[in-house]
Amino acid sequence: MRRKAGLVLLALAVFFAALSPLLRWYAFPRLAKVPANHYQAVVLEAKNATLLDYGTMRAKKVSKVTVVQTLKGNVEASERIEESAGRDVVVWDGLSYIVGPDGEMVSRIPERYIFDAHTQEPVHATGEMVDGDPVRREGIEFKWPFLTEKRNYEYFDAQARVTAPVHYKGTRNFRGLEVYYFEQTIPWTKVKIPKTLPVEGLTPESVAETGTTRWYTTVRRFWVEPLTGAPVHGEELHREELRGGALLGGRDKVTAFAGHVKMREDHTAHTVDLVKSQRLPILLMTSWLPWGSLALGLLLLALALHLEARGRRASDPASAPAEAPSPVSA
Repeated sequence: MRRKAGLVLLALAVFFAALSPLLRWYAFPRLAKVPANHYQAVVLEAKNATLLDYGTMRAKKVSKVTVVQTLKGNVEASERIEESAGRDVVVWDGLSYIVGPDGEMVSRIPERYIFDAHTQEPVHATGEMVDGDPVRREGIEFKWPFLTEKRNYEYFDAQARVTAPVHYKGTRNFRGLEVYYFEQTIPWTKVKIPKTLPVEGLTPESVAETGTTRWYTTVRRFWVEPLTGAPVHGEELHREELRGGALLGGRDKVTAFAGHVKMREDHTAHTVDLVKSQRLPILLMTSWLPWGSLALGLLLLALALHLEARGRRASDPASAPAEAPSPVSA
């Protein structure tokens, strides 16, 4: 019976030891993915900002500029692209809607971001765009990969339509979470005029006819929770200028927008709480279950060896007690 129990324990030990790497390196990469129907809305604010008054074409100080950024999963589009891509795909229809202190629109820029649901790598397909213009993204945008590493990544800038490094700057504690801090700098770059402008009749084409161009620079800051790859907070030191042309009345340049854009406090708090809850299943798959399975396998192996050793000692003739000699008859 001991031998049979030992063999059963040995078989279980091998099973749980083999299960450990399978959970981490096979199951997790296939199970961890961004849901196709994901939706989020984030509000960012720039207080005491500078904003262009299109009526006078003069920059003025304003109390606040608000950026409402929404990302909505397009399930129908993702299923259609998956048929040809042969992998799990997520399609996010995004919108950056900017309003001034009076609630009037400053600009609105739609996006379509298509990426691999597991790795967050871009998937190039029809419909990928920024403000109606086709683009071919390289690098990540909005979300980092699961199990974000302490290294630089390539990050797509939707304003300039370019990919540039976003640099890992260290590990920090943010609201009770260990996060990785990243920073990206986009130098002054000539960018396109938004297709939707706050003045009726003003279009990118009419602005271009005046010879006026739009320039932009920013420093982006991200606090990323590494297990989920989700930014729990974001900021931008953002500047835009209009330069040259008849639209400026002979001036070289005018500030279109300048401000320190930060995620609003209530949205930061909500994001932190959400990410804390999302960390648990990832911890289970990448740490608790694999290590627990390995520990259980080693424990079962020790028990199997212990039973085998006891069984050998019990069956060893040398270990049996010697019988007392019988008296010799006269």
